[in-house]
Amino acid sequence: MNCFSTPARGVRFVSLVVLLGFLASFPAAVGHPRPADKHPFTVGDWEALRHVRSAFVSPDGRTILYRVSYDGDKGAEKKEWHLIDVFGENGRKLELPENFEPSGFLKDGTALFGVYEVEKKGQLAIVPLSAGNATQILALPNGMRAAVISPDGMRFAVLADPRPLDPLAEVRHVVENDVISIYTVGVNGADGAWWCPDLKSIADLAWSPDGSQLAVVTQSPKIGNHDFRSEISVCTSSGARRVAEIANATAGIAWTDGGKALAFAGTTTHVLTPDHLWTVPVAGGAPVDRTPKLDGSILTVANDPRGTVWAEMHKGTVVETYAYRDGKLEPAYSWPGGIIYGTPAVSPLASSPGVLAFVVGDPARASNVAVAQQGELKRITHEGDDALAGVSFGDVRVVKWTAKDGTKLEGILTLPGNYEPGKKYPFLVLPHGGPEANDNLDFDAFSRLIAGFGYVVLRPQYRGSTGYGSDFLDAIYQHFGDRAYSDVDSATDFAVAQGWADPDRLAIFGWSAGGFMTSWTVTQTHRYKAAIEGAGITDWLSFIPTSDLAQVDYDMRLQEKGAAPFLQFSAVMHADQVTTPLLILHGEADVRVPTFQGREFFVLLAERGKTVRMVTYPGSPHFPRLAEQRRDLFNEIQGWLARYNP
Repeated sequence: MNCFSTPARGVRFVSLVVLLGFLASFPAAVGHPRPADKHPFTVGDWEALRHVRSAFVSPDGRTILYRVSYDGDKGAEKKEWHLIDVFGENGRKLELPENFEPSGFLKDGTALFGVYEVEKKGQLAIVPLSAGNATQILALPNGMRAAVISPDGMRFAVLADPRPLDPLAEVRHVVENDVISIYTVGVNGADGAWWCPDLKSIADLAWSPDGSQLAVVTQSPKIGNHDFRSEISVCTSSGARRVAEIANATAGIAWTDGGKALAFAGTTTHVLTPDHLWTVPVAGGAPVDRTPKLDGSILTVANDPRGTVWAEMHKGTVVETYAYRDGKLEPAYSWPGGIIYGTPAVSPLASSPGVLAFVVGDPARASNVAVAQQGELKRITHEGDDALAGVSFGDVRVVKWTAKDGTKLEGILTLPGNYEPGKKYPFLVLPHGGPEANDNLDFDAFSRLIAGFGYVVLRPQYRGSTGYGSDFLDAIYQHFGDRAYSDVDSATDFAVAQGWADPDRLAIFGWSAGGFMTSWTVTQTHRYKAAIEGAGITDWLSFIPTSDLAQVDYDMRLQEKGAAPFLQFSAVMHADQVTTPLLILHGEADVRVPTFQGREFFVLLAERGKTVRMVTYPGSPHFPRLAEQRRDLFNEIQGWLARYNP
């Protein structure tokens, strides 16, 4: 479940491996002595490392607005907003209100619009580039989630909760689904109205090319629904018209074919992660899979006012941008040795020249902005380069092997900076979160930190990972604890066989779905000397109904029909089998994987005399939100490995 994803993609777990990770396919690793003036990557390096998280293109196509984030040594993640021209010159930091998150430019390019937090609620605000203070705020009773400007630049479509305030909100919280509807308003704050009030669970929307209507995706809310479904509608001021009903999740929505059709990412698998590009006529009809034999995974699509649909294409451990035009999907942009994050930033205004900006990354550098010029991408920012100049990195490369049952697998190998061929090293296998996700060729903090401890690290792309086609993705359904586990275990076999891993110094660590894999693994094998589980699922029977998002893509059967399928892969049912020292890390405010999942396993292990330690982080959601909490987490990991897998 991805905490930072769009609503449609939020039906997955996430690990910091996914949140902070980037991946890159480098050539075969060779040993390089570490220069005396360089040091392994440390927590301090991570705290100082600056990365680009998002970018926006100005209406005239001349400048790029981008967000820089870094941890610092205390508090929540720090952020800055910068402007730079498309040739990488004239960069400057903007002084914007601390609680303002831009969503884009107004039509004249002199101001930004976005979400401004007022009394803990997001509201629509306009902030001039020159003044830096909000000059206009649209306040809705329950705040708003997001805003999209129309192609003519004259109106906003705002996602918000239309319900009145609960007068007893300070003394109670009513347990019910969120309500998300559409409010439209002129950029001058006039003519505000709720559109299509019958649509109450909106996940995605996009303005039509002429700005007269909206394509809207609604999805089944968690409470009151066991199966997950999506609906596509066209919404105008006079009401909504249903276009299609889809028996699964979708991601993204975009107008295509001159406004006659809609494109979205969808799937025919059991799992809830979209992986193909589909279209449906605006007039209604059956959706058509435009990529029936796709080897990779399309995770989302994005609108373009000039008629191109941009698709985020995962191909193994690489992420590229594809373009869908005139009924054809073709490769458009890639980043050498690394990945492109999401779909390109393009001005939503029809009058804009169509400049494309991308956030790109690779295993040796933080994420940065690149701009399309003459069919290629040119990096125009250099955030993080100074911070990493004094760090000694080992090589990163994609490796391939065959599991015992014949399944073809690959993973990302990270070597310590002082790696010497022929020497065996302590080894850690790092299964990713998701599980319907993948590790990418970008800068992965966990891998680099653990490699800095002198470890060889391997991140296996087990069955259920994106980027390898629908059959590979679907193979995890009802088989997380056998097929996916077997794939992760085979990664350790492979590392030992290659001579990288010392078979007497093996460790495993994962977060979220990777945390499940860790807790499950130590009930199935005794080969690991140390294990670290972060926010992992240990009891599927209680987890599926209590997570904040739908999780039936792991097992859609009903619990009252029999608990056995849910307990089959629950680590709590095998606590007596554990011999590996286990460190459990969990946020106390985690609603994605509720904290009791870790505590239940901890208590069961402790009362059986097992070596176990649990550390929780007050106020922390699915991953610690404060720099001092993340620093402690990394120190806990280092200490546990040093003690039990020296």
